[in-house]
Amino acid sequence: MAETANPAPKILDLGAGTGLFSGMVLQKYPHAQLTLMDLSEKMLEGARQRFRQFDNVHYVVGDYSSFAFSESYDIVVSSLSIHHLTHLAKQQLFATIHRLLLDGGIFVNADQVAGRTPQSDIYYRQRWLKSINESGLSQEAIDAAVERRKVDINAKLEDQLIWMEQAGFRDVDCMYKYLDFAVFFGRK
Repeated sequence: MAETANPAPKILDLGAGTGLFSGMVLQKYPHAQLTLMDLSEKMLEGARQRFRQFDNVHYVVGDYSSFAFSESYDIVVSSLSIHHLTHLAKQQLFATIHRLLLDGGIFVNADQVAGRTPQSDIYYRQRWLKSINESGLSQEAIDAAVERRKVDINAKLEDQLIWMEQAGFRDVDCMYKYLDFAVFFGRK
């Protein structure tokens, strides 16, 4: 993850789910004031169990694409969530995140992305299907995963980097990419 000078930053995790990514963030910043936001109370209940021994973790049930945020943050993170939004909603969210960040603040998004060409997307899907079929998951779980991915709205990585720049981010770049998964970053 990109660095911040603050050893106890205020961090917002969008689409936090059960807090898996937040757990990694807390390993790096154990003194952070961490806010997990998700649409699902049930998912956040899993996060509450995961972080039950922490008093520096807070929870918000809500839709981050339309939420009226009132605080500012040093870091905003998201993992495997923003790809559910339309492309226009992604652009609007990037502008919102930019406004939420303190000067010098950073945004890190680890998410699915579309291939640069339809052939890339076909290849990515074939690799994913092969991997999931060899994973040992039950056929029911595999079928559910395939069904869930039908509603994904992946955007090209390059488009998302441009949208972040248009929102005002600087130092925008892709830190990691493997097939249709990328981690990208921007600084306010």
